[in-house]
Amino acid sequence: MTLLEIFDATILNKYNTSAPRYTSYPTALSFEDNIAEQSYFSAIRINETKSKVQDLSLYIHIPFCHSLCYYCACNKIVTRHVHKANEYVEYLIKEISSRAVHFKQYRVSQIHFGGGTPSFLNAEQLHKIISTIRALFDHSTSIDMSIEIDPRRIHERYIEELKFIGFNRISLGVQDINQDVQEKINRVQDTAFIESLVDQARMHQFKSVNLDLIYGLPLQDIEGFERTLDKVIEINPDRISLFSYAHLPSQFAAQRKIKDEWLPKADEKLALFELAVRKLCDAGYVFIGMDHFAKPDDELCQSLNKGELHRNFQGYTNKQYPALLGLGVSSISSINNLYIQNPKELKEYYKRIDQARPLGVKGLVMSQDDTIRREVINRLMCNFQLEKSVIEAQFNIEFDKYFAWELKEMARFVGDDLLLLQDKRIQVKEKGRLVIRHICMTFDAHLSSNAHQNRYSKVI
Repeated sequence: MTLLEIFDATILNKYNTSAPRYTSYPTALSFEDNIAEQSYFSAIRINETKSKVQDLSLYIHIPFCHSLCYYCACNKIVTRHVHKANEYVEYLIKEISSRAVHFKQYRVSQIHFGGGTPSFLNAEQLHKIISTIRALFDHSTSIDMSIEIDPRRIHERYIEELKFIGFNRISLGVQDINQDVQEKINRVQDTAFIESLVDQARMHQFKSVNLDLIYGLPLQDIEGFERTLDKVIEINPDRISLFSYAHLPSQFAAQRKIKDEWLPKADEKLALFELAVRKLCDAGYVFIGMDHFAKPDDELCQSLNKGELHRNFQGYTNKQYPALLGLGVSSISSINNLYIQNPKELKEYYKRIDQARPLGVKGLVMSQDDTIRREVINRLMCNFQLEKSVIEAQFNIEFDKYFAWELKEMARFVGDDLLLLQDKRIQVKEKGRLVIRHICMTFDAHLSSNAHQNRYSKVI
């Protein structure tokens, strides 16, 4: 199938409406208040009877940013008071210490720092956190350690310092290299310095370097975005994340600084996306899913080829661990059948730690139905196909009977030539990948809730 056939304007316009990104199922909008801490301990104890130690992934949220990027929808605190990071690190260490005692049956195999701006922390602060984790948790001898970096506020030796601490994967926010776009989003940065940071990462033998791009930003046009893509291809990262800017000013105050008339129209935004996919694929990158590209020898690409790709709160990943422990303000843990979220407000986070109160303020204990649907959605989102017999064997159900309504609803995707519904499998076609979020919505049992109305970004 040609790129022109994949980018069928009629189909994409038809399905270019709001849909979840499914970095989790159920999504965070289904979380309930006052989740019982007992549920947290019960989820952890599911593995206590197992002899095999379970792998554990840690997500550590750093909320601070030196300045406000107007497009951003993350949980963040904009401040120039760097001393606030010292206080935050001390509370993080208290949380790590209180959680570690409950994870004796787990081994830390992955650590990811997200935000906010994780590179708001200096090397000494990061080393303190990692040293605490290594001291209190059982851990793999080769932990996958990744961190998101804002290149505007770090020195070139920061990469070397990260490597010394143990980090082996980095992600740099580029978004767009054109100054007129950067000024409109309040993120002016030096492209040459970004290139030098990537060179440093290669010199220090980082396993993977990812660059983030965003399409649909104010003042973006084909000519300018092509310059961005050409430069990124020249820098030659291992992975590229290409995100659609979701303009939701009613939900995110910072976005009110971006005027509607500055934004590309729907057909212009689609053209930007098509340009990016074409140029990146022509440059040898593999289109992993909705928003990720990787070189053919990258682990993401290999996992896709094997049908073993996974998805978590950070997006596509080649590994899925039995438990993800979120640490820090607003972080979310996913442990067996439980989602649980820390307070979103920093004062409340500190208060609960000081008073030794439960940190989980929202969450969800998944039903069996939730668990089944999560597996179906993940398989479709990640590998674009599903063997019905695998789901039947895993959950002791008759797939066609259990999902009779959903299979009937999916006939519209068949009619639009987006997927194949066969006796034994569901296969998403090439052009169906671009609207996979809509396909997966068919299996989402939570969308009728009022909490979900008008809260998701558009597909393109």
